[in-house]
Amino acid sequence: MGELLLESLILGVGATLFMDLVALALRYGVGVQPLDYALVGRWFGHLLRGQVRHRPITASPVITGERWIGWVMHYLIGVVFAVVFLTGVGEGWLATPRLDIALAFGAVTVLAPFLVLQPAMGAGLAARRTPRPGIARLKSLLAHLSFGMGLWVAAILWPAAT
Repeated sequence: MGELLLESLILGVGATLFMDLVALALRYGVGVQPLDYALVGRWFGHLLRGQVRHRPITASPVITGERWIGWVMHYLIGVVFAVVFLTGVGEGWLATPRLDIALAFGAVTVLAPFLVLQPAMGAGLAARRTPRPGIARLKSLLAHLSFGMGLWVAAILWPAAT
């Protein structure tokens, strides 16, 4: 169990970092604005106080430290996703990582924002209440595909991390 947690920590942090680097490249390369993790932190902060739904999250009171909370939760979720991934594919995947499997998992993880985070933050199921739902969905999918690719990249770099 300890080995799975260590592997998940390395893969999850690595994949999330890769996801963030892709988001930075998109932001500065073509002007695509990434998710504001302060809003994620605000949602988690209110969740701890018993409020799940917001209409919208931007109208909810600011939480002290929300940006820090959001970034920590972003990376923690990446590690949890890595635990789920490695549990599903088996730790042998690290010996011969396959990009297709990692990308498929990344695509599946987009269900988390579509079904949980976006509705809870007031954006509706799969961002249907946003001004441009198709663009919001595409941005979410690209972010989660980059997480999947990040799993693969982190696995390729895995021997250097241990």
